[in-house]
Amino acid sequence: MSAAPVTTRFAPSPSGHLHLGHAFSALFSERAARQQGGAFLLRIEDIDTTRCRPKFAQDMIEDLEWLGLTWDGAPLYQSSRNRDYAQALERLTDLNVLYPCFCTRADIKAEIAESAAAPHGPDGPLYPGLCRGLSDNEREARRARGVPHALRLDVGRAMAIAGPLKWFDQGKGEIVAQPEIFGDVVLARKDIATSYHLAVTLDDAFQQITLVTRGEDLFAATHVHRLLQALLELPVPQWHHHALLEDDSGRRLAKRHAALSLRQLRTDGKSPEELRRMAGC
Repeated sequence: MSAAPVTTRFAPSPSGHLHLGHAFSALFSERAARQQGGAFLLRIEDIDTTRCRPKFAQDMIEDLEWLGLTWDGAPLYQSSRNRDYAQALERLTDLNVLYPCFCTRADIKAEIAESAAAPHGPDGPLYPGLCRGLSDNEREARRARGVPHALRLDVGRAMAIAGPLKWFDQGKGEIVAQPEIFGDVVLARKDIATSYHLAVTLDDAFQQITLVTRGEDLFAATHVHRLLQALLELPVPQWHHHALLEDDSGRRLAKRHAALSLRQLRTDGKSPEELRRMAGC
């Protein structure tokens, strides 16, 4: 019996213009699908309304088309799936693995500063659990007063429900899931109805992605995504976390580092073929 065709995706966030590292990631994902006769999808991850702009999304699509990429079907916009994210949060609430967190960033920073040995994870100091032990009465009282809050995943309780988990990375092999390294991650914020962790997990399942290709900077996040898949009873894809492109100083290309954009390279007269060579594709 032959294996099912692979389905991959490229999922940029329209908070700025695409750079050469994005081009590499998109081409890597498309090639992984086409080499196996599979499908390549485009998803626009525009849930962060404080940073994402429709103009950036439009420019991204133009740049990808200019680069010669083709995807199957229309792009999926995360902003169209808020109801699905809300339903997933309701299900996690029913499992009793979410709790409201009323802490401000200043509260968390002060608590960590007072700790002699605050545990650290991939993103820095872990949330110290200030709101995890609040009583139901205290939570309801704060909600009644209109205190803003986020929703955090009680990772310890979630892991007890899910049990031991593994996932497979095509570059590193079988990995034992360790979502506790992130602590109680935020799954919804007061200003954004979902988080990257929740949205990407749900959308990969919705689009029937069988191979998630993305940069190795997101390798650790997969531990959390595997836990969410188990809690929400979602299908489990394989992953391939590729190396990141770096600038001449050895710093990875990123929007926050003002990496040279595809749009600027186009303006400078570079051809799609030249950009593919620059990206190593």
